[in-house]
Amino acid sequence: MTAIRAQARRRVDAADWAALAEELDAYGCALTPPLLTPAECRDLAGLYERPELFRTTVDMARHRFGSGEYRYFTHELPPEVAALRAALYPRLLPIARDWAGRLGRPAPWPDSLQEWLSLCHEAGQDRSAQILLRYGEGDWNALHRDVFGDMVFPLQVVIGLDAQGADYTGGEFLLVEQRARAQSRGTTTVLAQGHGLVFTTRDRPVRSRRGWSAGAMRHGVSTVRSGRRHALGLVFHDAA
Repeated sequence: MTAIRAQARRRVDAADWAALAEELDAYGCALTPPLLTPAECRDLAGLYERPELFRTTVDMARHRFGSGEYRYFTHELPPEVAALRAALYPRLLPIARDWAGRLGRPAPWPDSLQEWLSLCHEAGQDRSAQILLRYGEGDWNALHRDVFGDMVFPLQVVIGLDAQGADYTGGEFLLVEQRARAQSRGTTTVLAQGHGLVFTTRDRPVRSRRGWSAGAMRHGVSTVRSGRRHALGLVFHDAA
């Protein structure tokens, strides 16, 4: 486990976090360098066939979330998942605090991920929110936010586990910003295998004539045209 954690830190630390922060400011999302190898991606996607690793399975069509399926891990996360989440949190924390300062919001997030999760649990948000998603041909994900309660971390990460063009087609990541007194702006991203996409959970700071305001944003996935698409979702707050 120690080696897995060290490897995750090296990969996360290899990213240009100043440049990522600038992209997040401009678009609400930013791609990292590879965080997982293709073999590691295949292994993680294969965990979908082990239901004992998950606390629940969600049929998206049943809940009118789109079409497809995802599973929430239990708190006993696979080592690679736990290591990446732990390595990403301290890199995302300065951005989260900066955004909160510009928006005049509280920044309740301590330096330690475990301490933050303990605060979530004390507030009644004690269910794992880490997800493994599976889309087949014709599946898609409706625009939404992953808030889950009052305790919210403003950034999250999704990692592509399959190769677009080889394993599937379509299935681009969608991010739509609702702009004040204007039409919405959309951003699409091809989620390369093993790369992470950092994106806003609910909004981002936007300059206005009066200073900073919150630009509301939602995310989803375009229709998968062929093949099968898996993704790993890392959320930095737990669910109620």
